[in-house]
Amino acid sequence: MKIVCSQAVLNQNLSLVGRAVPSRPTHPILANILLEADARSGTVTLTGFDLDLGIDTRFGAEQVEGSGRTTLPARVLSDIISRLPNESLAMEVSEDNAISLVCGSSHYQVQGASAEEFPKLPELPDGAAHVLPVSEFLEGVQRSLFAASTDESKQILNGVSVKALKEGMEFVATDAHRLSFYRTDFTLPEAGTQAIAAVLPVRSVRELEKILGAQAGDSVEVRFDEKQMIFQFPNQTLTTRLLGGRYPDYQQLLPKQFQQTADMERKRLIGCLERIAVLADQKNHIVKLDFAPREHLMTVSVDAPDVGRGRESVPVQYSGQDFSVAFNVRYLLEGLKAMDATDVSFCLNGASDPAVLKPVGNGNYQYLIMPVSIRG
Repeated sequence: MKIVCSQAVLNQNLSLVGRAVPSRPTHPILANILLEADARSGTVTLTGFDLDLGIDTRFGAEQVEGSGRTTLPARVLSDIISRLPNESLAMEVSEDNAISLVCGSSHYQVQGASAEEFPKLPELPDGAAHVLPVSEFLEGVQRSLFAASTDESKQILNGVSVKALKEGMEFVATDAHRLSFYRTDFTLPEAGTQAIAAVLPVRSVRELEKILGAQAGDSVEVRFDEKQMIFQFPNQTLTTRLLGGRYPDYQQLLPKQFQQTADMERKRLIGCLERIAVLADQKNHIVKLDFAPREHLMTVSVDAPDVGRGRESVPVQYSGQDFSVAFNVRYLLEGLKAMDATDVSFCLNGASDPAVLKPVGNGNYQYLIMPVSIRG
């Protein structure tokens, strides 16, 4: 089997599937990437799989002589190919899975392994697939993923809840300290379409976000059952295990009414918080917010013992009572940066009750954040 393609194309596709190769494989073959060459169509397919997340990608080669399958040592081969010059590259695979690489004046040989032991990616029956818009799915992922827990012991919170209903697509993530909720305007057809309700692992969603962002097409086909979800793109496929368990009822967690609401310019608030965070990050990341209705100001302050203190004021439209509350500055910044609105509403109840940040006049995105207790 012989394949001729450009170094850049092979490197790009190896990098893509390499993200599904486990750093500590439970079986030696999982440290490899499956390569399948089809001489008839002149295409090459690469697959990485860690038994939870699988990615395959297909690309056209300049030349394919002899169809076949083998597995390539992912780390070694990727490290070599990424450092080769951007020229035409020839790869030959012998019957004993020895791999020869020639690119310009560079000659390398590495040992592959038989493809027989490489596990097959999960497959689902050829039922009706959901066709979802790439742009709206990507937007939902970008506005929720950052709030998911990275602590794997939290199980179901180590994922993003995705629902596609007749009312729209909903994306939710939470780590128990904050919750990000986003609803798109896309709706499923009225008849003959099963609603999607699944929780995708954080790692899978991160890789899905990268693939979605690189797509030139407008839509993605999605098929799923109670254990797996498959995303089919024109030249890539991502397969992921779904998380089991009951996801928190986020509709019950999001407050419906608020005692105080303050509207302010989002970018101005971000700039203020980023400056204050220089001191807040030296200690516990906590900043205090003081709302003053008479002055129409919100004052952001930090007191970091043995480091320093600082305060800034931001103009607000606020007609409530004098009010003080404290938050983790990093949580505030991440929620604000996930929005694209000019102005945001800070919706509050008590100093110990959850607050909600959302774009002014738009309830499709809501960012719930828990306050922290402060002395004085």
